[in-house]
Amino acid sequence: MRFVEPWWFEVTRHTVPLGLGGEPVRLLQLTDMHAAPMPLDYLHKTFRAGLELKPDLICLTGDFITTKYERWEEYTALLAELSAAAPTFAILGNHDGGKWAKYNGYTDTSRVRAMLDAAHITLLHNRRERLVVRNHALDLVGLGDLWADEMEPVRAFKNWKREQEVPVVLLSHNPDTKDRLLDFSWDIMLSGHTHGGQLSLPLIGQPFAPIVDKRYVRGLYRWENRWLHISAGVGSLHTARFNCRPEVSLLTLA
Repeated sequence: MRFVEPWWFEVTRHTVPLGLGGEPVRLLQLTDMHAAPMPLDYLHKTFRAGLELKPDLICLTGDFITTKYERWEEYTALLAELSAAAPTFAILGNHDGGKWAKYNGYTDTSRVRAMLDAAHITLLHNRRERLVVRNHALDLVGLGDLWADEMEPVRAFKNWKREQEVPVVLLSHNPDTKDRLLDFSWDIMLSGHTHGGQLSLPLIGQPFAPIVDKRYVRGLYRWENRWLHISAGVGSLHTARFNCRPEVSLLTLA
């Protein structure tokens, strides 16, 4: 639990049918890095594994740190390798600052924001952005974190008319947000937060997954005529995992 599985990450692959003709889009999702306790050399290995998949688009779905952090310049250099390879977008998680993080002794998100900016990574905080990848238009929408009380979907979707031929990729750290987003138009939601339960117990499941709806802890699901992808993440709290390897996730949008 402490010495093998937290460092034994796997590459998972899923194909998501979104009605795209022509060449598919290779989307790399990385989440829950949790730098400190996770060392930067380990995170670098997971980033390199992801880049070897030749992604067209990279999405980072929060929890870059765990508590107060110091090695910002080194971390920035690693993240910059991602944005140098493909357009990279990010959202914040509950550990990155905000109301929830006050229990860890800080609330300020400015340091994580500054790191992402220095690494040329676009932060989607309750806003959307249109991009073209492999001749496909995509709308990316990113939300603030639920536990930090910063999720504002009305603001993110404001003054926007959906184009049915353009898939909408929604980034929301906590998968429990899905039920609050039914009235908004999106095709796939990318989440993390759960760590896949981190401890997956035979016959019991993932009792420690920090979500209400434990039907959706890890993997790709069809839900309400939409898709959910919940990654187990590359990092681990307390550097412990059981029957739940960390993952680098490749989604083929087809």
